[in-house]
Amino acid sequence: MRYHTNMKKTPSLGSAATKNTALTLLGGISAEEFLKEYWHKKPLLVRNAIPDFSGLLSPDELAGLACEEDAQSRLISFKGKQWKMEQGPFNEERFAQLPERDWTLLVQELNHHLQEAADLLQQFNFIPHARLDDLMVSYAPDGGGVGPHFDSYDVFLLQGLGQRLWRISEQEDLSLVEGSPLRILKNFNTEQEWTLSPGDMLYLPPHVAHWGIAVGDCMTYSIGFRAPSAQEFGSEFLNYLQENKTLVGQYRDPNLSLQDAPAEIGHPMISSVHQMLEGLKWNDEDVADFLGRYLTEPKVHILFDGPAQISFAHFKKRMTQSGIQLSLKSQMLFTNKGSYLNGECVEVEKSANLYLQLLANARCIENDICREIVDEHAELSNLFYEWYGNGYLNFSDE
Repeated sequence: MRYHTNMKKTPSLGSAATKNTALTLLGGISAEEFLKEYWHKKPLLVRNAIPDFSGLLSPDELAGLACEEDAQSRLISFKGKQWKMEQGPFNEERFAQLPERDWTLLVQELNHHLQEAADLLQQFNFIPHARLDDLMVSYAPDGGGVGPHFDSYDVFLLQGLGQRLWRISEQEDLSLVEGSPLRILKNFNTEQEWTLSPGDMLYLPPHVAHWGIAVGDCMTYSIGFRAPSAQEFGSEFLNYLQENKTLVGQYRDPNLSLQDAPAEIGHPMISSVHQMLEGLKWNDEDVADFLGRYLTEPKVHILFDGPAQISFAHFKKRMTQSGIQLSLKSQMLFTNKGSYLNGECVEVEKSANLYLQLLANARCIENDICREIVDEHAELSNLFYEWYGNGYLNFSDE
């Protein structure tokens, strides 16, 4: 692969219809039927899911992105029955050293770097945004792949350049090869296999074993969904409670009695502390607030770059001319109580909530609606100006 970073723009892919509309993306079934019959339940192969789709960038452009500091990239190779994984960023010389086959380049979060990738994810808006993780793209020459494995989350595997052979198994044996840098299955038994061509797509529920093998030069786009463990939720929620809940009172024992064993933590103390901790309570509103903050919190490697400073008057003029859109790295969700952007709760007057919900759903607000905001909602205009300065949103024509 040659190395360069100039990515060629492709036409917008638009967004998918929902409800009972038959979707080409899902092989002619509706989103409701997919959620009822397939989601979390069984695989679905869709031929020509996105007609004329050949990918969003070239192998050279992917290599260029893998050399950038703010890209999350990995290089997987297989040689002598051993798997090897290297973490990016890489340099141009590394790609010149690679063999002709049996390796894979993976780049996470393409939707943070390319508008067309964000547009592609919008086609999957029949799944709540709160569940969406990112768009990962992989390139592999002939024979390349990451070995037989399983994921703990749902994934759509969309074929771009070339072809990939997919072997799947709903086996119960999920034991892994010890000592491998990857989660490689020790025993993989092929139950079904298909060769996917450009525009074809395979949906896999969690824990379905699969093995993708490149047939010639190949690029695959993986739309993955977040599935935090109960332990992860619990740990993060405890952090949330620590920051947002306060217990009152102080330990007292005015009726302390003499103990036979001074080193024993006695039952009266245990019971008293138990009673104090029972004051740490939460409800659905607390959980909703936690989820809004947690699910929109940027990952630690994500940084926002603010634009050149402009006046508030200039900002409002540009906003009403071109509209606004969330930056590619921004995450926005809402509950029935409020909106959340990049880990922060957003509080506005009730009449402005509809605009925030529109921005969260569509990730953009068109210029005619921006005129309404400028004319009728000064507080919201100021908020958008602040977000623009932070790099959280930009103008739609940028």
